[in-house]
Amino acid sequence: MLLVDTGPLVAAADRDDPHHKACLDLLQDDEGPLVTSPLVLAEAAYLLDRQLGPEAEAALFDSVRDGSLQVEDLVHSDWARVSELVRRYGDMRLGGTDASLVALAERLGVTRIATLNHRDFRVVRPRHTGAFELLP
Repeated sequence: MLLVDTGPLVAAADRDDPHHKACLDLLQDDEGPLVTSPLVLAEAAYLLDRQLGPEAEAALFDSVRDGSLQVEDLVHSDWARVSELVRRYGDMRLGGTDASLVALAERLGVTRIATLNHRDFRVVRPRHTGAFELLP
């Protein structure tokens, strides 16, 4: 399982993004499943529409519909963890979107995260492992 953050979703869709090829290759070649949070999906949809237009946003929703990207619902304990993480890492402005991936990773036992935001994910200390494996 690979948890997917906003950055790789946007970069994979945007041919002009400097991380396009690495992110596209990762998302296409990883054995998966590719899983994300509803907060990541909303953030990526907003950015795709703003940067690339409605067709790119619709393509993101198509990837959910066809099962190539799975959206894992946040449960009550995840929301508590998101809140805790946002407070704990408030000085570095860890937002709820990134915190939602940490909460999912902990609940699902996942250590691999596709992200371009290495700064935040290197600092956060997950409960279930010493550190995340950050890709690409």
